Amino acid sequence: MTRNAIGFVLTGAVVVTLVGQSAVVQAQTPSSALGSVRLIRAVMADGKALSAGTYSLRRSADPVKPVVGQGADHATWVEFVQGGQVKGRELASVLPAAEAKAVIKGKAPGANTSRVDLLKGGEYLRVWSNRGGSHYLIHLLVGS
Repeated sequence: MTRNAIGFVLTGAVVVTLVGQSAVVQAQTPSSALGSVRLIRAVMADGKALSAGTYSLRRSADPVKPVVGQGADHATWVEFVQGGQVKGRELASVLPAAEAKAVIKGKAPGANTSRVDLLKGGEYLRVWSNRGGSHYLIHLLVGS
């Protein structure tokens, strides 16, 4: 930890910026980054249009209501960020590596990589990120 000249304690996870009379705190979790992907088609994410293009993926801090029979850690919101702005978000299924081996057929992306697959029939894009021992699977409806 470091201490700045006016006494605020700063860590790698919290940035304090003084604006006029108030302090703005922004939390950044380094482990929230899930990589970068290029969407080859326009899709629908959380019911909204998301253009084709390159996006950084990051986990959102927004809570997810767990599905009956699943733990709270089996789903998370993932944000699609472009030019520093969140352009869309969608729910991702989260599979720990041990569970992923039991259910994934075919080749998974390597450790700390992501990929995008157009699924059979061309109706969905699957965004698949393998980060920190977990697999994040996002299914996006191909849209116009």
